Amino acid sequence: MHELPRRRICNGMWLAMGLAFAQGISVRGDEPFHVGGAWSELQADDQMVIGGGIVGATAAGTEGRLQATALVIGGQGADGAPTRLCLVGVDVLMMNRDLLDRAARQIEQETGISFTNVLINASHTHHAPSTVTVHGYQRDEEFCRRTVDAIVATAREANAEADRQRPATAVFRLSQEASVGQNSRVLRMDGQIYWIGPQNEFVRPTGPFDSDLLVLAFRRADGSRAGAWFNHSTHCIGTRTNKKSPGFYGLAAQQLADELGAPLVFLSGAAGSTHNLSMNGEEMVYRICAAVRDGLQRAQPMSSTTLAATRRELSYRIRQIDEAAQSAAIDRYCAKHAPAHHAEIARVVRESRDKLRPQQGQERKMWLQAIRIGDVYLAACPAEFFTTLGIEVKRRSPHRHTFVLGLTNDYCGYTPNREAFALGGYQTWVGLHNFAEEGTGERIVDELVEMLEELP
Repeated sequence: MHELPRRRICNGMWLAMGLAFAQGISVRGDEPFHVGGAWSELQADDQMVIGGGIVGATAAGTEGRLQATALVIGGQGADGAPTRLCLVGVDVLMMNRDLLDRAARQIEQETGISFTNVLINASHTHHAPSTVTVHGYQRDEEFCRRTVDAIVATAREANAEADRQRPATAVFRLSQEASVGQNSRVLRMDGQIYWIGPQNEFVRPTGPFDSDLLVLAFRRADGSRAGAWFNHSTHCIGTRTNKKSPGFYGLAAQQLADELGAPLVFLSGAAGSTHNLSMNGEEMVYRICAAVRDGLQRAQPMSSTTLAATRRELSYRIRQIDEAAQSAAIDRYCAKHAPAHHAEIARVVRESRDKLRPQQGQERKMWLQAIRIGDVYLAACPAEFFTTLGIEVKRRSPHRHTFVLGLTNDYCGYTPNREAFALGGYQTWVGLHNFAEEGTGERIVDELVEMLEELP
């Protein structure tokens, strides 16, 4: 039997830097939350194919750790009854519902935390073994099994830690980080949308970039941290080396967790149309760390202590395939902007369409989730959600402090808005990376807003 991944509970006091941050934060006297955090390392072999590229590749060694990190937050619901939330961030590209439902149900069984209240978010690192079948490789079933084991073990340990630890107060801050990413669907002079290749002949970005970076932390009366999490919206591509890696977000989270003496969870946002196009991994780690530290330093207590969650299914359909149009779009782009990889890209995406073809028009269901932690509201979907759609959820939400998560509890591919479909580009080409029918993104927005309105 496979041994569960090595686990560590982070219980330490703030280190010197963290203590300096804490001095500027006032604390509520009632300290309503019981919070526990833990992390489990994902066991990855050098022979496992890395997910995130068009074709499979391997990477020897690991920088930082691939890990699952969990926070369990106990408090009161709107009705005054005790309740708990479990937030888990996992350093993988994304995962399908069959695996994440299994993990969440097992967490429910072992901890008593409701399935509705369990949120599992993929960091979208492009530097970990494959957990999905998307392009020219399959998901690695052994790594997937190990990852599910790690998610459950981490949640179980975090729940036990919540039982052991003293109460904590929630503090939060909306910070900004506007430099590590940008809208990467740039219009070229030839009318095409940038994906790969030379970064020249650019006209303008075709959508927004969301610079919001939320930091939410739990602090005990003695100044120690029970745990924290942050949310930002850029593709997690970028490392310090060419090894397996949690990517720049994960590396930053681990560095900050060591400074704080407590687990720090990264929750990925609406990043389907947002990438870094120029900065190296080391600089991205530095800038994310700086933004999160600023948020921790300036964080203030919440006015509310209510916990709540809702989860529901949304039906959608698999896209119809116009083979001639799809082939022409790929040929047009690759012949000019990626000629060396043209044949390989065309083959891989064609084979992906072939797998989808028997499923055209079929109905599927995805999970959507909305969570309240005091003054902060989360709206979560399983998509590589385009940033403009995430911003629309925040604009329409009845709650001032609303933040959007992608790649949560399931995977339903890139989900562009209708205008992006009309512009075309890689994210709109039919394949296992984009299979939900046009209009699904707008329907997700409507449903999430409705769920947010229903939360107390």
